[in-house]
This record gives sequence, C-alpha cells and structure tokens, in this order.
Amino acid sequence: MTDATRQPGPGAASAAPASATPAAPASATPTRDADDELRAGFAAVRAEVGKAVVGQDGAVTGLIVALLSGGHVLLEGVPGVAKTLLVRTLSAALRLETKRVQFTPDLMPGDVTGSVVYDTSTSAFEFRQGPVFTNLLLADEINRTPPKTQSSLLEAMEERQVSVDGVSHLLPDPFLVAATQNPVEYEGTYTLPEAQLDRFLLKLVLDLPEREAEVEVLTRHAAGFDPRDLRAAGVSAVLDADAVRAGRAAVRRVRAGADVLGYLVDVVRGTRVSPSVKLGVSPRGATALLAASKAWAWLQGFDAITPDHVQAMALPVLRHRIQLRPEAELEGVVSDALLRQVLQQVRVPI
Repeated sequence: MTDATRQPGPGAASAAPASATPAAPASATPTRDADDELRAGFAAVRAEVGKAVVGQDGAVTGLIVALLSGGHVLLEGVPGVAKTLLVRTLSAALRLETKRVQFTPDLMPGDVTGSVVYDTSTSAFEFRQGPVFTNLLLADEINRTPPKTQSSLLEAMEERQVSVDGVSHLLPDPFLVAATQNPVEYEGTYTLPEAQLDRFLLKLVLDLPEREAEVEVLTRHAAGFDPRDLRAAGVSAVLDADAVRAGRAAVRRVRAGADVLGYLVDVVRGTRVSPSVKLGVSPRGATALLAASKAWAWLQGFDAITPDHVQAMALPVLRHRIQLRPEAELEGVVSDALLRQVLQQVRVPI
C-alpha cells in the first residue's frame, strides 16, 4: 500500500523519483488549521489508489492536484503501464460519477457530447446527454480519434458546458477530463491540436516501472489481484464531491507573493526566448502553473507558494505547451530537458 504520508511531486512520474522533488524551504512554516482534515482525506485517496496501482505515486498526486485546481490531465505512456487502471481506481476512491469513452477512429463528436434526437412519444426534439455529462470522464486513447472528435471536448473542458443547437447545457461540478494517450510515434495515433493540449492543466508521462515495482505488480497478480475487480482489491470511496469543492476553496486561499509571481513569469518567459523553441508558453500556461503550484503547496501544508513549488510543477504543467523547432527535434532536444535548463538559468528570489 502506498504510504499516505509521503506525497511525491507530480513531476516524479515522468522526470525523477519522488525524492528528487524540491523540498519546501525551512523558512516557510506549514499551516496547521482546519484544512488538515481535508489534506488527510486526499492522502487517504492516494492510499486507496495504491491498493491497485504500483509505482505511479507522482501521477496519482498529479491527478489530485488537477482535481483541486479544477484542471484536466493528459496521461501519456506505452500500453500496459496502468494509465486506465490509475484513473479507474481514482474514481473508485471518490464518490464521483465516472464515465469512460473509448476513443476510436469512427467516434463522432455527438457520441461524446450528446445530440438532439426526435422523440416519437412526444413528437418533439430533445437533447440527450452524452458521456461527457459526468464528474470524471475517462477519455481512453484520446489520440486514436481524428481531430474533429477530439475538438468536441474543447468547450466542455474550458467552459464546463456543452452547446448544441444554440442551447448551452452545464456540466456537473466538479468536472475533470482524464485522457490517456499512446506516444505519437505509435501507429494509428493523431497528434492532439495545440488548442486542446493547452486545455490540459498537466501532462503526466507514465514510464515503465522500476524492477522492485514490477516485482510487486507480479506478486499481487500471483496472489489473485484482478484489475477489473477493484472492490475485491479493497479500494473504497473516502471522499465525495463536497470534499473536492472544499479542497478547491482552500487552494484558492493559498497566497502568492509578488517575488514568487515574478519568478513564475520569468520561468514562462524563459521558454519563449530559447533558440530551440518555435512557440513558448502562453499566459494561459502561466496561470496554469500558478494554479497547480497553489494546489501542490496546499497539499504540503503551506499557506503560500514558494519557488520550490513552482519548480516542482513546472515540467508537468509546461511540457506540452512548448513547440520545438524541427531542427532542435532532429538534434534530440526534448521539452523536459529544455525546461530544466530554463529553471537552472532563471534567478530564484531569496
């Protein structure tokens, strides 16, 4: 079982082990207030997910950060690294309505958002909701469907509503899209449009597990673990929608000083001046980094963000918002390495 008291940063899922997440400075004093019970609840959620998912603690934390920030998550990894199981187990640990859509080449936008149909019993047209009307939408293998269908989620992800025939239909609150995708080099995949990538708060890359974690996976399966039966694995719901909304309200109270805001802006602007970058991070990316940093700081018990919180969230928040120049890609430059270079070059306020 995952240790509920240890919370590795979301970047640990794709860039470094949990121990490499920057620690908060000693000068920052963690808060000890009524939010402690809420934080304990989210730690319990992580523990429940750990009953079924091994070696992806950083990704679990990333999903919780997105939930507290009101954002969405893109999970990338080769088949078989528990992307779908991770989202299914998280939904089982929360009393939230969850629906799953398998994205395929023949999926139509109306299959996701819903459509207007003619009801013969009433001789009238009515709107029938699609699977997007839920709290947690698992968009499985989202990059195996054409851009036309991928774009059907844009309004839902940004505006929390679906418009059909000029009528807007509000989505439930909270609402989170957890989309899985295979690396774009794989056959039968489509690159997500830049506008849609920008709607994802985090992009978490699930790597192949370490040897010890893989042995633990096999040990559990040898003992009878069935990933299709999470209840038998002991996964139970520990939080509900009210707790999620309360957590989001608590995160909004986390402060951000002028010096830290300046540091965050300098990090974002640093991606725009790199000679390897065709398109750097937009102001929307800066606000996303701020929101994620506040959620991560709150989870750690701080009432204000520090540069360390910004650094911990920089890779998962910004890696999918950067477009590299073709010549840089040919030279082997990757967005994660470029972001680490920017973080090393930007002066940290003392």
